[in-house]
Amino acid sequence: MIASMMSGSCLRFAGLTGLALLCACYQGLPGEGEATGSSSAGSEGTSASSTTAGTAGSAGSATSTATTAGTASTASTATTATTGDGSGSDDGASASASADGSTGGADPAAAMCERWLADRADLSEGAWSGSVASCDPGDIAANGRTNALRVLNLYRWLAMLPPIDLDETRNQLGQACALMMDANDALSHAPPADWTCYSGDGAMAAGNSNIATTAAVAAIDLYMVDPGNPDTLGHRRWILSNSIGPTGIGSTSGYSCLWTLGGSGAANAPWTAYPSPGPYPFAASTLGWTSLDETGWSIQSDSIDLSAAQVTITADGDPRPVTVHVLGSGYGSNSAISMIPQGWALTAGVRYHVSVSSVSEPIEYDVDVVDCGG
Repeated sequence: MIASMMSGSCLRFAGLTGLALLCACYQGLPGEGEATGSSSAGSEGTSASSTTAGTAGSAGSATSTATTAGTASTASTATTATTGDGSGSDDGASASASADGSTGGADPAAAMCERWLADRADLSEGAWSGSVASCDPGDIAANGRTNALRVLNLYRWLAMLPPIDLDETRNQLGQACALMMDANDALSHAPPADWTCYSGDGAMAAGNSNIATTAAVAAIDLYMVDPGNPDTLGHRRWILSNSIGPTGIGSTSGYSCLWTLGGSGAANAPWTAYPSPGPYPFAASTLGWTSLDETGWSIQSDSIDLSAAQVTITADGDPRPVTVHVLGSGYGSNSAISMIPQGWALTAGVRYHVSVSSVSEPIEYDVDVVDCGG
């Protein structure tokens, strides 16, 4: 069974609206060995050294050292990113723009905010037609699934990645998955056959999905901030992966499953950062029960080995110390790191410059944090 080949971590945390739980799947990527176990929050491991003085890792946030697959590029020229034009076109944003960030006369920040607010104007979940009592997976109203996909693609657009589509078969598998999680008030990527409302379809989806104790639309924000998941940030990385899509979204009124594995996507981004380069909505940093100041910024790549990365973040030339952690491989990318702010917080109206060295392709980009209102 597919689920038996995957492993993941289920992470429980208290939030403003109660108790939430997340699970992210591991997938062995090309060139990797078989997964040997799950990665859980607070697990013992080795943290990457900080790149600035006074940035020793905080207690409980050490992560396992990643092993990466594939061959790292040998290019030595720094890879830079500037924002796209913010047009919101569904053919995907370009991974680069002109050297000066020109957007053909449009104000990039205003364009970004326009789409951010428009795409989040309707966050309704849609009514669930199923029933735990009768083990009926039912379905969610079309607007709920549409809203969840729109928010997911909004985050991909911010990160200059192409949008993904829905697959109806995966939607229905996701419904069976969400029903099982709801019926048992628990999350598992390998649910046992004696679970209430167990089905092979639901188990298959569980082994291939991000799963959460929230309905589908709210889960997307939760996945992107990814609280309680310092070893992998796997939920965020799957949403921003090169390979994801098409996806399937299943949801009850309180549990949801988002199909992430086995995608046919071919975004081929050399690296993806979050918060994303260019104008970035401040509100996105504080959604999902906590903030990026706690869970960390991230960079992921399928072709660049980030395990020895040294990161410098500055604002107006002044250093902003971070603790850099190597994240577990196989969660949406071959390689990834998190950068956790130490003694400072992401602030609207500030431009942050990020520079990554000690990698095969040095990376540089700016994040312009914008208060979009709303």
